[in-house]
Amino acid sequence: MAKTSEEMLESMTAGVEEKTGKPLDHWVKLVKASGLEKHGEQMKMLKTEHGITHGYANFICQAAKGRLDASEDDLLSGQYEGKEGLKPIYEALAAYASGLGSDVEIAPKKTSVAFRRSKNFAVVTPATKTRVDLGLNLKGEAGTIRLIEEKPGGMCTHKIKIQAAEEVDEEVKAWLKAAYEKA
Repeated sequence: MAKTSEEMLESMTAGVEEKTGKPLDHWVKLVKASGLEKHGEQMKMLKTEHGITHGYANFICQAAKGRLDASEDDLLSGQYEGKEGLKPIYEALAAYASGLGSDVEIAPKKTSVAFRRSKNFAVVTPATKTRVDLGLNLKGEAGTIRLIEEKPGGMCTHKIKIQAAEEVDEEVKAWLKAAYEKA
């Protein structure tokens, strides 16, 4: 079964100490004391000067900015601020994805929401004030006019642009289910 957000946070926090020998608080204080403001600069410092891997460096930087303390509701509210009309699209996608299996985890981030089971199978992003993008991991699937193939290398191999909740139709649900089944 997929981990909850809280379990993943605990696992990453424990992993930082296990891999570096120092607790997360130590690294957060170091980042804050560095005077570096930009995320990329903070990441570079942690990676080059302290040998911290990319994933843990990112986790530490997010913690230093207080982003790990935000609730899922806060993250969703932030994503749809000024785009409230798009939230029904997200809600329709999340409701359908949740029904695909008891192992589905819905994990809001700052700018998107990941749907995952053993790995991410979809990402919902309010891309503009009038459109939500549904990114899908459908490796090997041919694109269509509606199911747009993405550049190779990213988690999402395809994208669907959705402008209204009514567009979360049987075709979109079938692609979402196919991505779930491949995860």
